[in-house]
Amino acid sequence: MATTPWTRRHILSLEDFSVSEYDIVLRTAASFREVLSRGTKKVPTLQGRVVTNLFFEPSTRTRSSFELAAKRLSADTLNFAPGSSSLTKGETILDTAKTYLAMGTDMMVIRHREAGVPQAIAREMERLGTRVGVLNAGDGQHEHPSQGLLDLFTICRFLDPEHPRTELLQGKKIAIVGDILHSRVARSNIWSLTESGAEVHLAAPPTLLPKLFVEAMGLHHPDRLQLHWALEPALENADFVMTLRLQHERMTEHLLPSLREYHQHFGIARDRLKACRPDVRLLHPGPVNRGVELSSDVMDDPALSLIQIQVTSGVAVRMALLYLMGGGSSL
Repeated sequence: MATTPWTRRHILSLEDFSVSEYDIVLRTAASFREVLSRGTKKVPTLQGRVVTNLFFEPSTRTRSSFELAAKRLSADTLNFAPGSSSLTKGETILDTAKTYLAMGTDMMVIRHREAGVPQAIAREMERLGTRVGVLNAGDGQHEHPSQGLLDLFTICRFLDPEHPRTELLQGKKIAIVGDILHSRVARSNIWSLTESGAEVHLAAPPTLLPKLFVEAMGLHHPDRLQLHWALEPALENADFVMTLRLQHERMTEHLLPSLREYHQHFGIARDRLKACRPDVRLLHPGPVNRGVELSSDVMDDPALSLIQIQVTSGVAVRMALLYLMGGGSSL
């Protein structure tokens, strides 16, 4: 059994994660994935702890996944709803966080439409001398660490269900297709996949994949990150294809002629997958715009799609993160 210690109090970004930290998360998530397959899906690991979900931005999958993960670990949960909170009366975000701190919160899971809010709250918790851990559940166009980790877990577990680990990604080609410019998921996945040894190929229209973005993201492993403004070279011999939602709510300019034209050039349909490896698998962080990023027939094909498995993996991975942040020893 591995004894590598977990030292992070906060999980704000994957940019500085090490391979050993990824492997700790994978091993721990695999253990909790086994717990979730039992008749009794609850463990007393975080009994008496309080996990607060501070979601300043709408979410279905991530919020529900974190809430269920906390409950499976026997933690008490508090859920923040901005529409009915004191924010409407002028309270600041930091004051809101300190209110939940005064209620005895041990961990805060934070999502916000502006980049940097989880980091600001983490700094405030440290300034106050607390031991509260902060987990970034998605901040603006910055990052979405838990989504990147659950995608990593989904891929590695597909390659070896019993012992998911980063070394399985050595030499694997992974295509990420879609609205990369606005995607915090893409950023987290680029950090985790390239650090783990995969070759990542990005494909999108030039308006959704500027060259400067790739230059900035490729600083750690420039040899493992490639840019394509056409779909075909990204798909060629790909082991996995991850498509991303077109984020209309973040687009402030007309970056695409039409959804129909986008699907024609960058949508994933069955005939396009012929360029990939025969055992290629598809991922998508959800929600999916059917007929835009993915055709329904490939999305619903269990021989191709890992999308529902991603959702299941999300609970196990978020259990692992809360467990590790809560002081659990690495498994």
